[in-house]
Amino acid sequence: MGWYQKLNDYFPENEMKKKEQLEALIADHPHYKKVETKEYIVLYAEYDDFIFVDYILVDRQARGQGIGSTILEKLQQKGKTIILEVEPVVKDDPETVKREQFYVQNGFQKAKHIRYYRDVGETSPELNQLELYYWSPDQTTDEEEIRQAMLKVYEDVHNYQYDQFFERKTPNAKDLIRFSMQEPEHSPDEPGIE
Repeated sequence: MGWYQKLNDYFPENEMKKKEQLEALIADHPHYKKVETKEYIVLYAEYDDFIFVDYILVDRQARGQGIGSTILEKLQQKGKTIILEVEPVVKDDPETVKREQFYVQNGFQKAKHIRYYRDVGETSPELNQLELYYWSPDQTTDEEEIRQAMLKVYEDVHNYQYDQFFERKTPNAKDLIRFSMQEPEHSPDEPGIE
C-alpha cells in the first residue's frame, strides 16, 4: 500500500488533501518534506523560524513503541516552534482524547485563542474546525505569532496550486484563522465561504 493510501485510510476525509496536491507539494515546494519509513510517514513544512506538521502517521503495528514521540523529539531538536492541527476532543471518541494527551505529554500546548478552520476543497464540502497545538523551544512564542505562522502555512501549503486542484475560489486564510482574547466557542456556522 502506498503512502497516500495509508494516510487516506487513517485520516478523516475532511482532513485530507488531494493526492495530486500533496505530490506537487513534495516534488516542487521548497519547504515541504516527506519522510517515510516502514514504521511511519511524516509530511511537514520547515521554514526559517517554525515547522508545520501536516501529517504524522505511525503504522498500527509500530504504535506504543515511542516512535511518535521520537519523531517529535527529532523535530524539536531543530530548535524551532512546531505547529500542528488536531481534531477537537470529543469526549465519547477515545482516539481524539488519546491524540490530545499524546501531544500534551510531548510538550505541546493548545492555542486557546485561535479559532481555526480548514477548507480542503472538494474532498469535503464543509469547513473543518480543528485545534492548533504548538511547541516552542523557549516557551516564549505567543498565540499571535502562531496565528501569523498559520496564515503563512495556509497561503503557502494549504492553498498550494489550489486553482489547479479544486474548482472553486481559493479560501482566504484571514477568514479561516482568527485571534481573540476570549477562548473560542465551537460554532459550525462560522465562517462563511462562497
